[in-house]
Amino acid sequence: MSSIVAEDVVVDFPVYGAAHRSLRTSVLRAAIGGAFPSDGSEGITVRALDGITFKFREGDRIGLLGHNGSGKSTLLRVIAGAYEPTRGRIDVQGRIASMIGITLGLDYEATGYENIFLLGAVMGRSRQQMHECLDDICSFADLGEFVYIPARTYSSGMLVRLAFAVATSFPADIVLMDEWLSVGDAQFALKAEARLGALLDKAKILILASHSEELVHRTCNRVMRLAHGKMVSLEATGGSA
Repeated sequence: MSSIVAEDVVVDFPVYGAAHRSLRTSVLRAAIGGAFPSDGSEGITVRALDGITFKFREGDRIGLLGHNGSGKSTLLRVIAGAYEPTRGRIDVQGRIASMIGITLGLDYEATGYENIFLLGAVMGRSRQQMHECLDDICSFADLGEFVYIPARTYSSGMLVRLAFAVATSFPADIVLMDEWLSVGDAQFALKAEARLGALLDKAKILILASHSEELVHRTCNRVMRLAHGKMVSLEATGGSA
């Protein structure tokens, strides 16, 4: 049974070298919600998430809405396991496919072939698992002989095609997306949309961070609103997701 349970999750990021009385510090506190460290040391702490608690179950399609800096991307990264909570607990049950920064982990000096395994490692996949889906990835990315030359020679579109092919190569129980993914030229985008749709259809839980109210209400059945790292509300949207 797939699920995501968060209990009083707090994520703090230290900012060093900021004087307590500086204008920069005052603006940061007002705009983002930073807090001074209690030990009186130099620097401030930006609280990116502040006491987030929720339970997501199978069938949930969650839309995250909020202004820039509200905590949407940080929450996705906590769920993905990229960030550890400073305080609180998060328990994730199920295989995750993360569409957050899909090119993260690319080595531009390595070949496309080698990067398939590097990206797979970032996803937590074994070399054997990557070998099993190697033909599918190469076929979908459609890089031809370029797959055997360094990624630094690739266009930005080729890099995204390779990363997208790897990111969507395994079925997942939980899919995390930071904005709806749009990749490549028109022809590849149609193929990518179909592949992404198939991945989402099989997923038990979707979490989509977006600035688009219309997209969230069309795609999701619940919406979480965030502001300055706090959860403002969690409610049904009426979406069919």
